[in-house]
Amino acid sequence: MSYSSRSRYSRSPSYGSYSRSASMSRSVSRSRSRSLSSDVENPGNNLYVTGLSPRTTKKELEKHFSSEGTVVDVHLVVDPWTRESRGFGFVTMSSIEEAERCIKYLDRSVLESRIITVEKLVVAAG
Repeated sequence: MSYSSRSRYSRSPSYGSYSRSASMSRSVSRSRSRSLSSDVENPGNNLYVTGLSPRTTKKELEKHFSSEGTVVDVHLVVDPWTRESRGFGFVTMSSIEEAERCIKYLDRSVLESRIITVEKLVVAAG
């Protein structure tokens, strides 16, 4: 038993981690090259919304964004334990033009006494 624990500590940790990190960095660079075509995965009508109050509901978020067009989907990220908003979410508009209007007119707008930011969702390829 002492032999196995001694051999575990006598091995150089850099050898194993070096070979793994080299292969991981190669895979990361491959995925980065694919992320250049993120417009294929997000045609431009998906929005990332931050600065939301913990009390913000999906219905309130949908109502706020419906002033600039038709809201297709709202995904509010919530804490799994408290079920309160974690302060950000995603809104899908029916067209790119409506999404661009939301970015133009709703970015830095006030919702539930908080200033929210609205930007195009950047999808990382993976």
